[in-house]
Amino acid sequence: MSSSSGVLGEDIVSFGTESELKPQRAVFGCENSETGDLFSQHADGIMGLGRGHLSIMDQLVDKGVIGDSFSMCYGGMDIGGGAMVLGAMPTPPDMIFSQSDPVRSPYYNIELKEIHVAGKSLRLDPRVFDSKHGTVLDSGTTYAYLPEQAFVAFKDAVTSKVNALKKIRGPDPNYKDICFAGAGRNVSKLSEVFPDVDMVFGNGQKLSLSPENYLFRHSKVEGAYCLGVFQNGKDPTTLLGGIVVRNTLVTYDRHNDKIGFWKTNCSELWERLHVGGAPSPALSSDPGSQADFAPAPAPSGLPEFDVGLITVYMSINVTYPNLKPHLQELADLLAKELEIDSRQVQVMNVTGQGNSTLIRWEIFPAGSSNAMSNATAMGIIYRLTQHHVQLPENLGSYKLLEWNVQQPVSRRSWLQEHVVSILVGILLVILVSLSAFLGLYLWTKKFRGQAAYRPVDSVGPEQELQPL
Repeated sequence: MSSSSGVLGEDIVSFGTESELKPQRAVFGCENSETGDLFSQHADGIMGLGRGHLSIMDQLVDKGVIGDSFSMCYGGMDIGGGAMVLGAMPTPPDMIFSQSDPVRSPYYNIELKEIHVAGKSLRLDPRVFDSKHGTVLDSGTTYAYLPEQAFVAFKDAVTSKVNALKKIRGPDPNYKDICFAGAGRNVSKLSEVFPDVDMVFGNGQKLSLSPENYLFRHSKVEGAYCLGVFQNGKDPTTLLGGIVVRNTLVTYDRHNDKIGFWKTNCSELWERLHVGGAPSPALSSDPGSQADFAPAPAPSGLPEFDVGLITVYMSINVTYPNLKPHLQELADLLAKELEIDSRQVQVMNVTGQGNSTLIRWEIFPAGSSNAMSNATAMGIIYRLTQHHVQLPENLGSYKLLEWNVQQPVSRRSWLQEHVVSILVGILLVILVSLSAFLGLYLWTKKFRGQAAYRPVDSVGPEQELQPL
């Protein structure tokens, strides 16, 4: 009962400072309306990693910039963190796998055959996990949802192992959650109270789940936990959400139609994998190989700050006299290829250099802004360095000689621009005022010295009136 609607857009998408993957053009959805849980939830969007031509994975694979694989690792109940790897990566030797049939459904399915609770198999026909879409692993779903028969068996098996705990109501009265109090706050000791759960795949390999993989913390009662596994209504599909793979590295190996699982502390993933940084997202030379080629380097020297100006030095193999009438056409073409406004591109200097022409361009932020984002600047520079700018035949070809960026010059207010003049004016007013007060004081003192004040009844010498 949720909906999302909007428009499709296309832009340069960058993948953060930890990734070796260069910025890429990609299609994305831009929402302008959403309803239901999509509106009320804390998340502000969805990253599509599924199968389909609009998936970010399919777009990157089609461009040939990554191998057809990605991995995710969600943090645990107490310790957060995690990681996402786009592209092929070395797989741990003890990672277990399940086949995933892309023809079966557009979702990432696995071959779940059995569920064991405390070492004992639930008495279920294996076909219960193979109805409709089968068993689907969905990183975008929070909890796990089982067909009715499997859910009842799982709930009864877990409940029978925690008789010492008190059953209580869930945190939300709108849901009949199955919760237990008295287990304590220490998540690492939950396995002493709650049973281990194992998922057995079609190839006989087994994924062991700790209590944090099927419980969530009660938000109102300390030391209480609730089952994060629910009945999937009347839908016979088995849906395994993110809770099942907490602290588990999950590799979606789409090239080989399989999904791998490796229990680990996701907040310490890089150290556990014994790699020095983010794994290379490059294509593998051999589909079965675990080694990756290093990708082409991204432009070096990119700033960490917003950019106020990009200066580009470009050599074009057309002599200056022949190029001069086409400078405005060239500026408009450059702006179009860089997907920016033509007013942002200006020719600052043009000089002849043998049989070619050296041009200095300046690229400004859009509109009235005094800065462009680091990602925008990176996209512009990337297009230039990778020769994505195509010139018509009459303008020849170009060679990028040099580029640099400058931080934005902060726009000062009228007060900031005239602060010196204002201070000088204030100082002059103070000096003039002091001079005036000093002159008045001296004049008053002199006047009082010549005609000192005498009370009217004071005795004084007689004076004759002087003739007019």
